[in-house]
Amino acid sequence: MAKKCEICGKKPMVGNHVSHAHNVNKRRFNPNLQSVRALQAGRTKRMVVCTSCIKSGLVVKAP
Repeated sequence: MAKKCEICGKKPMVGNHVSHAHNVNKRRFNPNLQSVRALQAGRTKRMVVCTSCIKSGLVVKAP
């Protein structure tokens, strides 16, 4: 599955794991992506979109 939302373009961000001893390791914050059947230009298309786009109504699910 692609790691990018097809609607808003949200993609992984980079940050750090920080332990109690303040040891730092790199980590990734992946967006919560879901595969949905959505209407786009009047046609049904399978898309990979983030849950925030689904919740906000930017994605119209196909019947």
